[in-house]
Amino acid sequence: MAASERSMDQQVDTSSSSFLQKFRLYETRSNFYMIGRDKNRTFWKVLKLDRTEQTELNFHQDSTPYTEAECFETLRRIHEGNRSSGGLKFVTTCYGIIGFIRFLGPYYMLIITKRRKLGEVCGHTVYGVAKSRIVTIPHASVLSNVAYSKDEKRYKRLLCSVDLTKDFFFSYSYHIMHSLQRNLTNNAEGHIYYESMFVWNEYLTRRIRNSTKDCMWTVALVYGFFKQVKLSVSEKNFRLTLIARRSRHYAGTRYLKRGVNEKGRVANDVETEQIVYEDAQDGHPVRISSVVQNRGSIPLFWSQDTSRLNIKPDIILSGKDPNFEATRLHFENLARRYGNPIIVLNLIKTREKRPRETILRVEFANAIKFINKGLSKEERLRPLHWDLHKHSRKKGTNVLAILGRLATYALNLTGVFYCQLTPDGFQNNAGECSTTDEIASDSLVEKNGNDTTVLQKGVLRTNCIDCLDRTNVAQYAYGLVAFGRQLHALGLTESATVDLDNPLAEDLMGIYETMGDTLALQYGGSAAHNKIFCERRGQWKAATQSQELFRTLQRYYSNAYMDAEKQDAINLFLGYFQPQPDKPALWELGSDQHYNAARFLASSVPEISRSTMKRSLSESSILSEGSTVAGRHGLGEKDDEVKGVSDSAPEIKTAMIAGSFSAPPATLEDIGLEDILESDCFCNDDRHGGGDQCTCAAFDMDWVSSSGASCEDESYGRSTVVRSFETIPESTKIESEICVINTEREEVTTVEGEGIYGIPQGYVRWVMDEEEGHFW
Repeated sequence: MAASERSMDQQVDTSSSSFLQKFRLYETRSNFYMIGRDKNRTFWKVLKLDRTEQTELNFHQDSTPYTEAECFETLRRIHEGNRSSGGLKFVTTCYGIIGFIRFLGPYYMLIITKRRKLGEVCGHTVYGVAKSRIVTIPHASVLSNVAYSKDEKRYKRLLCSVDLTKDFFFSYSYHIMHSLQRNLTNNAEGHIYYESMFVWNEYLTRRIRNSTKDCMWTVALVYGFFKQVKLSVSEKNFRLTLIARRSRHYAGTRYLKRGVNEKGRVANDVETEQIVYEDAQDGHPVRISSVVQNRGSIPLFWSQDTSRLNIKPDIILSGKDPNFEATRLHFENLARRYGNPIIVLNLIKTREKRPRETILRVEFANAIKFINKGLSKEERLRPLHWDLHKHSRKKGTNVLAILGRLATYALNLTGVFYCQLTPDGFQNNAGECSTTDEIASDSLVEKNGNDTTVLQKGVLRTNCIDCLDRTNVAQYAYGLVAFGRQLHALGLTESATVDLDNPLAEDLMGIYETMGDTLALQYGGSAAHNKIFCERRGQWKAATQSQELFRTLQRYYSNAYMDAEKQDAINLFLGYFQPQPDKPALWELGSDQHYNAARFLASSVPEISRSTMKRSLSESSILSEGSTVAGRHGLGEKDDEVKGVSDSAPEIKTAMIAGSFSAPPATLEDIGLEDILESDCFCNDDRHGGGDQCTCAAFDMDWVSSSGASCEDESYGRSTVVRSFETIPESTKIESEICVINTEREEVTTVEGEGIYGIPQGYVRWVMDEEEGHFW
């Protein structure tokens, strides 16, 4: 029976599930046919792809929903109609289309052929990609010689080097690219989800989404980290989920992506979300809580040249943005995504024998001070600086405890998200949060019971130089303080704190350590340096130092020898480089930085600046000086004249936002940080009028005391530090020797033998000299 001949009671109901989850791919000589069905097997859909065009991509989606019997009848008719040319053949089972891409010849289709379950959020399953496949669309009989050319094959290999089975995840029914708070308070649907900064196959799916006008056939891939565990406290079970979402904007590898670009996008931009919810019980509402934090490269124009002979390349700071417009755009974007306040935790060094990080520390302080002058008190950035490296080397210093006090200060300002879902809402895509625009923030605090939704307002942004090792330790400290508040909000604990010695703290530390390793491998090429975590667990110092040395060498090797090709693959996958006939190939352009440096410097860098900033392929359009945004704009404002600000998230409705579940926001003095930091809001310098009107940036007291008054500019101004070019010493050519750790002196020595990891003694000494005896 044809679909058009069905009676009213036989019509397929697609209202309850509008997404497809399982697919079967068939082929004839002239077409591909993809058959998709929903989870409950209530309806089937058909997508046809033309195989007769060499370089064009043509879709046709049958708008008719079929029953299973009708679908098989349709396939039988297709087979009979194509019997003379071989009939209809089954190709593979798949679980979604990743996208379509073309290099110089035909179009290719990327599909998921195997998936694995990673966990659930609000009853919605989250999957990882276990296996993928690339399928050539045109039939072999119509392919031109270009499809078999060396360049075409090389592009194809380059694309396949993006390992989709590592750290890519998706969900059919839950918008995993967005935070829980946004999903439960925003009803936007359709293509907007693919426009998120965290959807890595936005470019690959663009053509099919525009053609079919829906997203039923594709999955939105998020790149980063997803981990869910089941834990219990006082015999009460709950689930803990940690999600890291890596931005596709200005994405890439460590030395090829640094700082900020003209649109305010920063390198290594990662949103981390920690979700806690109790196990659902039949007929009872489910309480759920989440908290979001952010990490990202220092939002200035700076770079480092990759060198095979220098394990710590010089930091090159550009003077091209004297008004910090790109920095301002970055913080405006954060405010639009998360609301205010934006707390900026800067962990880089305050003193060095040879200024490197300190150059950026001073410039970052100047940028925040400059931006804050144009903002209201509520919108003002809240900078905090704490030299984690320096304090971690002091005996008797509990780094995690101090970071926990900083996290308490930040959480008192932003709060955490809390919501109670009905059983139906728990399974619903939109959810059933009891929010209302009419309830004021103060009322939410007073009614902070089981029937009230509390939203997070603002975000903590953490950075070090790479935003990997030190940043991950700080993010764990923040996550631990938030964890205590989340458990308390869900009624699982009486106290709102989780002590560092609590077994739950160790469970959480293990997950953050795994996340840190994953993110470090993606951006830096090695697992993270986890010295503080190892010390916390009581790991043997010799083993820790040996592990840290190996990771330093592994990261150096990856940066020097593998990152250029990895960056090319990322640019190809994200569509930032699109091959064209009679144009230079991607591998002929040199490194990702140097290609863009020539294009960018020719038109943008002022002559007065002797420093240079290498740009990137990750943003195809570069703003000229004439298109730079002028004037000051509030971080929470929307302005049509502001270009380059993310459209990935709407403004948060501040009328719905309340503080945390604890006391009202406390000052730094209230939580015992007055001996470590300057207050970010309260300046005691009478020269600046005192009180709340000062726009000084808050930084480490040790630095301030050594440089004069708290609000004066430091001795290092806007400048570039360039060290002499260092070469590998001749001693690296000697035979391998065993590396032994001297635990008393805490340094690496060597004796004759086979060698550790096969690394020569001279090379180890060279690395240790470069690293100045530490691994931060």
